[in-house]
Amino acid sequence: MSFTIEIECEETGFSFDPEELAERAAFCCLKEENFPYEAEISLTITDDAGIRELNRTQRGIDRATDVLSFPMLSYEAPGDFSFLSKERDEDFNPDTGEALLGDIVISAERVRAQALDYGHSEEREFAFLIVHSMLHLFGYDHMEEDEARLMEEKQRQIMNILQIMR
Repeated sequence: MSFTIEIECEETGFSFDPEELAERAAFCCLKEENFPYEAEISLTITDDAGIRELNRTQRGIDRATDVLSFPMLSYEAPGDFSFLSKERDEDFNPDTGEALLGDIVISAERVRAQALDYGHSEEREFAFLIVHSMLHLFGYDHMEEDEARLMEEKQRQIMNILQIMR
């Protein structure tokens, strides 16, 4: 797995290593979902202003949010990777052979605020947002009630495996 991390804000203020935690959480997701290939993922850590601008330009929603996910693959069913094949060049990085999963953008300010609001650590909030976003990169969503239940259960399972509790 290659995990590219770019930090756009001056300082995250985190007391943990976001790169190590992001890689550990992403790897756990890949393993639990039985992703069949090496994966390429990009993570950007920004501030509320940066994520607000991205949310506005990409989704037409003019407000800050905690995390944005930009999947590179199109799924017929969430977590069904049977369509992936090395013959489909557009799904793989030609230089590395890794599947192009997509991009994750997280607001460090939202991580800090939500950790405080929910009464848990910033580490837990950050890991949760990585797991949540990875599931989006695997085609899961939470727009419908049944989709939300499935995604929430997967999030719980992965967070339990990571042993990062509330």
